[in-house]
Amino acid sequence: MFDAPQSTSGAHLRVDGVSKSYPARRVLTNVGFSVAAGDRAALIGENGTGKSTILRLVAGLETPDAGEISTPITLALYHQQAPFAPDATLAEVSDDALAPVRHHAHQVARLGEAMAAAPEDATLADSFAHAVAEAERTDAWGAERRWEMLLDGLGLAGLDPARRADELSGGQVARLCLAWVLVQRAELLLLDEPTNHLDDTAAALVSQMVAEWPGPVLLASHDRAFLDETITSLVDLDPAPRQHRTVGESGVTRFTGSYTDYLASRGSQRERWQRQYEDEQAELNRLRERVRKDQQVGHANWQPRSETRMAQKFYADRNATVVSRRVNDARQDLERLEAEQVRKPPRPLTFRGLAAVQNGAGTAVPPGSVPSGPVLVASELAVNGRLPATDLAIGARDRWLVEGPNGCGKSTLLAVLDGLLEPTAGEVHRPERLRVALLGQEPAPVAAGLTANAAYRAAVGEKLAEQVPLGAFGLIAGRDLNRPVAELSVGQRRRLDLACVLASPPDVLLLDEPTNHLSLQLATELEASIGDYPGAVVVASHDRWLRRRWTGLRLTL
Repeated sequence: MFDAPQSTSGAHLRVDGVSKSYPARRVLTNVGFSVAAGDRAALIGENGTGKSTILRLVAGLETPDAGEISTPITLALYHQQAPFAPDATLAEVSDDALAPVRHHAHQVARLGEAMAAAPEDATLADSFAHAVAEAERTDAWGAERRWEMLLDGLGLAGLDPARRADELSGGQVARLCLAWVLVQRAELLLLDEPTNHLDDTAAALVSQMVAEWPGPVLLASHDRAFLDETITSLVDLDPAPRQHRTVGESGVTRFTGSYTDYLASRGSQRERWQRQYEDEQAELNRLRERVRKDQQVGHANWQPRSETRMAQKFYADRNATVVSRRVNDARQDLERLEAEQVRKPPRPLTFRGLAAVQNGAGTAVPPGSVPSGPVLVASELAVNGRLPATDLAIGARDRWLVEGPNGCGKSTLLAVLDGLLEPTAGEVHRPERLRVALLGQEPAPVAAGLTANAAYRAAVGEKLAEQVPLGAFGLIAGRDLNRPVAELSVGQRRRLDLACVLASPPDVLLLDEPTNHLSLQLATELEASIGDYPGAVVVASHDRWLRRRWTGLRLTL
């Protein structure tokens, strides 16, 4: 059990009117929110809305174009870039991770000796008191024990201290980075997808530490179970329903409560937004028609009963006055409503589903040719040091979930089934024309300079790209189709990879941690569409939300 850090009740994070643009597009516009000590706020929104950008700005890795950010004195960021050199040994990584915490203990010892020599020095006494407070806050004297417990809880205990970081797997490096951040006990904790690569034990450890963090916590995560367990509020970067949205208004929605509570609230808010927009548009059309019709009152050829000039002038003037008043009233109502109208709710980016384009690109395992038995069989399959002997028989419409702790061989099994990795024992039996495709954990490499559309065409071929364009999947927003892939977020690049796999649906679809880096909405839509896929689906996942709702077959390694 970890000791909770000392309280930092005076520490808080404030983001005020922050905007950020890159050469190709603006990512953030006038974003503002605050996170108090003890508050754990999650940034949520579609891929590409700026969650990671905000974390980098708060961490000081980038500078906002406008606005201000104030943070506590110390902060730590967990993100996709390791804070240590690739060729550093584990012993060196440990020393570097513990150096800031050890410094506080050393300061207490040094200032204590200085005070013994000059007990009347008030300035020295203040410095000593501050050093003691920092050492207590970071638990400087328990840092070594905490580091060992973190390594154990994250599945890294027992690794050779002389081993280099670049000799570890990607998941092990990610967990080592997470241990580095958590051991330092900074006042402000910033986390970007902290539960990627974590099994249940490690995820529970991180959830406990985040839930007990006394300072402000700001995080971005696709892990719905983790969000429900830890957060106290959400900052939604997607467009939100508003009565009046004007230039200069903060472009976020703040919600206090759990992620599950937010889902219900967000759905009802959007329904109200749509209804209000439709009602206002109907009223605007009515007012426009009224202005048009009120240009004249009565019949166009109407004449007063008296034919005298005086009578004609009297009635004409009265008619003109009435018309003018009505037209002015209608125009004023119209102008006021046009100025204050609710903007149209943007069409959400909605995934069409795993089987969305099967008819256009050829159906996986065509109807009428479904084999009666398994289509893919693994017998005593093993890879030295990575996968124990495993048997698996996959039917044409099977839904398999492969689960187990980190290092048990889930990704290795999928790589062998896909043909990317040769087993050291056992074999895979498959029909000659069976098509298997894998969505890997990390985005696939793309040639420099290619746009999303160009990368898609290069991956699937020009002919298929014409038949099934990238936009058909609902995975990449129209504004991003011609953006360079290098400028896309990690989540957007995984969306691109998924589209490439689905352009010609394989008979057996392999998904390795499919919810990693994806937005919360897309992860939910992806899960919901698994049952509709026309072929077999094999999912390897640590995602507790997905696993709790899985109704298909399971293989535990």
